[in-house]
Amino acid sequence: MRHFGHISPAAREGLFHREPSTFTADSPARMLSVALGATLYSPATRPSLAEDVLKQAARGVVSMVLCLEDSIDDAEVTDAEANLIRQFAALAARDAAPGPGTRHEGDAGSTAGADAPLLFIRVREPAQITDLVRRLGDSVRMLSGFVLPKFTEERGRHFLEALAEAETACGRRLFAMPVLESPELLHLETRGEILRGIARSVDKYRDRVLALRLGVTDFCSAYGLRRAPDMTAYDVHIVASVIADVVNVLGRADGTGFTITGPVWEYFRRQERMFKPQLRRSPFLEGRAEELRTALIEHDMDGLLREIELDRANGLLGKTCIHPSHVAPVHALSVVSHEEFTDAQDILSPERGGGGVLRSAYTNKMNEVKPHRAWAERTLQRAEVFGVAREDVGFVDLLAAGLTN
Repeated sequence: MRHFGHISPAAREGLFHREPSTFTADSPARMLSVALGATLYSPATRPSLAEDVLKQAARGVVSMVLCLEDSIDDAEVTDAEANLIRQFAALAARDAAPGPGTRHEGDAGSTAGADAPLLFIRVREPAQITDLVRRLGDSVRMLSGFVLPKFTEERGRHFLEALAEAETACGRRLFAMPVLESPELLHLETRGEILRGIARSVDKYRDRVLALRLGVTDFCSAYGLRRAPDMTAYDVHIVASVIADVVNVLGRADGTGFTITGPVWEYFRRQERMFKPQLRRSPFLEGRAEELRTALIEHDMDGLLREIELDRANGLLGKTCIHPSHVAPVHALSVVSHEEFTDAQDILSPERGGGGVLRSAYTNKMNEVKPHRAWAERTLQRAEVFGVAREDVGFVDLLAAGLTN
């Protein structure tokens, strides 16, 4: 797998100063936690789920969650579990025997031989973890882990113990992605203790906690709120305060923190159908940025773009997505700019080990070596998996490339 691996090598070469690295489900956890990118959710009830997974992989998706929780009706759980077992078996069979039609990197629209993305199952109860791993049999090799809903110290302990048991039973590494969404975390009088409890739980299983996810829809639900398409999660102050506290306790850059992913964006239209003709007509023409930006605003995407930018400004990386049209913007805005990369390299250069202040290579800011070191390290981690754009390549170019399939 690699980000922007669905576009041709020639197109990637034209976009990137340093191309995204390849990775697999067996890559180090540090790399995978950054590489999650736009994690696309899908109900586990879909009858064509295996084909859907490969289709999205061929369009640039590298992580997916197959949901047994809120996205399906309570009465559908048993059938959804059985469907998951069938679909994982189909994916495993295809992975074992790709056949002569193997997809070459950058083949638009083809799912033949496409690598499956990192796959996670969102469960409801701890017992589902061990039961599903047992029932998956050999096809468990297609599974990267589980998403753990409504995570608190008490509830999370049972989930994480079940994960450890399942991992031992199947003999392969399985990751956890706890979702922080309980009302107790939102309420001011209980937030501090809940956060400290969560920190104790995830620290004990640090090697298996890939990332922490935020359930902002549940936070809003507790107060009967819903943000409009022109508003971000950070405009809803009660939600923004929780995000800030979660990052404060669980997202520190001192080695104790975890990757925390951005909240879901609820709104979508099939705007990629409207973008593609104009992007094909003028693939890299000057002035196109404003044209596309206007189209994004008109089709309810400006809020998404602002929220992605605010996610990163507030210490979050990647995003929960419920529609394929959100993937390309998330990934385009995750690429490290040439300016960011140059600053990060300067700050981390060996001769700057003693600290000090230097003018940036772009001569537009101050780089203070010691205070900016953690930022520079995180920037280079992102550059490893999302790549570094060429000096004259911006968001619109990267978005256009992401929509080529």
